[in-house]
Amino acid sequence: MFKVDLTTPYYAVLFSSVRTHVTEGYKEMDELIYAEVEKNPGYLGHEGTRQEDGFGIHVSYWKDLKSIQDWKENTLHKQAKLAGKEKWYESFKTRICKVENEY
Repeated sequence: MFKVDLTTPYYAVLFSSVRTHVTEGYKEMDELIYAEVEKNPGYLGHEGTRQEDGFGIHVSYWKDLKSIQDWKENTLHKQAKLAGKEKWYESFKTRICKVENEY
């Protein structure tokens, strides 16, 4: 989904990753994660893409740093991160940015 008209300032969490060839369980976890994250009041939306070579970037938008921290501590999110480290991602990096302006 492409999010427009967010009120600044807000935060963006950028998750860059390179996928492995393992697909087992990935789609199911992805669906569970999106259903769970949308329950968080500070979650504003997301957008992302993945290239054929396995590199992808996912950007989620958040009201504040507390909302991001709460999501980081979510039990299902922790399980997904562990599975990602063990089988779905060759490498990854998370960056948190404050968005002060958009146009």
